[in-house]
Amino acid sequence: MPRIKPIEPPYTPEQERRIQPPTNRAPKVPPLAIFRTFARHPLLQDSIKSLGKFYLAGEIGKGSLLSPRDREIVVDRVCARCGSEYEWGVHVASFAKAVGLTDAQVAATVLGRADDPTWPARDQLLLRFVDELHDGGALSDGLWHAMAAEWSERQLIELLILAGWYHAIAYLTNGVRMELEPWAMRFPPTEARAQAAL
Repeated sequence: MPRIKPIEPPYTPEQERRIQPPTNRAPKVPPLAIFRTFARHPLLQDSIKSLGKFYLAGEIGKGSLLSPRDREIVVDRVCARCGSEYEWGVHVASFAKAVGLTDAQVAATVLGRADDPTWPARDQLLLRFVDELHDGGALSDGLWHAMAAEWSERQLIELLILAGWYHAIAYLTNGVRMELEPWAMRFPPTEARAQAAL
C-alpha cells in the first residue's frame, strides 16, 4: 500500500485538470498515480508541472533542446540507478520504442555498465554522466570535456537538471511506495540483475 494514497475518482474539474499528463500517452491510460499523488499538494504540483512540460512536451523553441532519445536514456538510467521501478516502467512503456531504444538497451539501463557494448559511444557518455552524478554528486573533468564536445552549454545545463529532477521523482515514488502502473514495464528479474553485477 502506498504511504500517501493518490486521489481517486470522482475528480473535481480542478483535479481533472491537474492530473493530466504533459504529453499525450498512447495507448490511452487512466491518470497516473504520480500525478494523482502530486494532486495532494496543489501548490507544489503547479510549481513542478511546467518543468515536466518543458522536458516532455515543450513547443518548438519553448521546450527542451535535448533529443527525446537523449532525454530517455538519462531518465531511464537515473530511475534504474535509484531503484524507481515505477518511473522507469512508465517511461520505458511510454517512450522507449518511440525514441529508438532496443530491448537490449532498455535492459542495459538497469543491468548494464556504462560501457555496455549495446550502446554507441555517444550514448555511453550519457550513462557515464548519470553514473558519476549518482555515485559522487559531481562529474570528472574528462567526462565533462567529452560531453562538451557533443552537447551545447544549454544542453549540458538541461542534462544536469534533468538528472536531478528524475532523482527527485525517484525519491517520491520510492518514499511513498507508489504502486506500479499495471500497464508499465517491470525491471528485469532479480536473478538477471544479480548476474549482471558479477
